[in-house]
Amino acid sequence: MTESEPVLTASPDLESVRRDFIEGMSRVAAFWGLPKAMGAIYGALYLSPEPLSLDDLVAYVGVTKGAVSTNVRHLARLGMVREEVRLGERRDFYSAEGDFWKVVKGVLREREKAEFDRALSTVRQCLDAVGAADHAPEETSLALHYQERLGQMQGFFSSLDTLVATVMRLDDLRHASLLGLFGKRVVPAGDGNPREGSEER
Repeated sequence: MTESEPVLTASPDLESVRRDFIEGMSRVAAFWGLPKAMGAIYGALYLSPEPLSLDDLVAYVGVTKGAVSTNVRHLARLGMVREEVRLGERRDFYSAEGDFWKVVKGVLREREKAEFDRALSTVRQCLDAVGAADHAPEETSLALHYQERLGQMQGFFSSLDTLVATVMRLDDLRHASLLGLFGKRVVPAGDGNPREGSEER
């Protein structure tokens, strides 16, 4: 791969598949409120058999290098891409994270951001304010309507928080189970004979 030209698929049919997949990933990103370029970049990296540079991604995705750099950093923060070190190369190369549990965990972790927490707390504050509001008798039905709507949204966010915590916990249990299955080593007993199931401490 040269500095100015990325690896291109030889077959027109496979090239079409790559383009369609990148476009599809951009639509998925837009659906979740993320920049379309972010989804397209992940799609390009995911299908690439080799790590890609920022210049490669510019050619694949069709956005500016600055936009690619910004979105790659965001993807890295989410755990969706990782930087690959190449000896003798001054450029940065990236590859996509293929473990979807890690991807989901990284995205869900965003819920812990202060900005998101503040947005959710606004719903609770508004609900409390409606309950404490001094309104005219003719506005009672409107206040009840506000309470109902805000209460429904608060219930949804509470359920979502529970779901996220459950998914995160399942991922921790998955890693713990793998360690339990493969993290043990057979070590010699005091008599010099291997003891099955013993753990090295």
